[in-house]
Amino acid sequence: MKGLRTILKNYFLTGLLVILPIFITAYVIWHLIKAMDAVLKFIPDKYLPETYINIYIPGLGLILVVLLILIVGILTRNIAGRRVLQLWDNLVDRIPLARILYSSVKQLLQAFFFQNSNSFQRVALIEYPRRGIYVLGFITGESRGEVQEKTNRKMINVFIPTTPNPTSGFYVLVPEEDLMLLDMSVEDAFKLLISGGLVSPNDIQRTRRKKGDATGTRN
Repeated sequence: MKGLRTILKNYFLTGLLVILPIFITAYVIWHLIKAMDAVLKFIPDKYLPETYINIYIPGLGLILVVLLILIVGILTRNIAGRRVLQLWDNLVDRIPLARILYSSVKQLLQAFFFQNSNSFQRVALIEYPRRGIYVLGFITGESRGEVQEKTNRKMINVFIPTTPNPTSGFYVLVPEEDLMLLDMSVEDAFKLLISGGLVSPNDIQRTRRKKGDATGTRN
């Protein structure tokens, strides 16, 4: 009986590991779609398909939001769009609180979504909050000006992200000699943080090697 319970327990845990991620992913996506559908409230009924076919179309709001983002991206890529964006940036720059929030969010998003961004240069280990305990940090550059003059040391700007949401965190100044630089890529560091340590860089590398071997076999 004890062996049977162990077998059933292992089967149950295996099934749970398969079903739970699928359920959570589907749950989050469904609620995201419903949240995006709130955009439809701002569109006149005569322009909505539901008015004519009397059927609720889930995801229509999400499609409209994606299209709106694409249109804004296309418009800001040309000269006129860049000019309007520059005027908007200048306007926001004159509002004290909005200026800080707007510029911080904009720079953070650029660091996350643009592959050619050098905002996050390297991954490093830092002893924090005490010696013997380490956290991952992203090097964002070398400090300049008064900070270097007051400390008389080469200080490095480091962003310490939180888990499982690495878009939040805090900024610290660390002496260069106290940084332990890693060969880990920024992308792998994000995966490690988001998973809470469950997905290690070694697991990521093994997965990449398997995909490469499979591709080579097919070729």
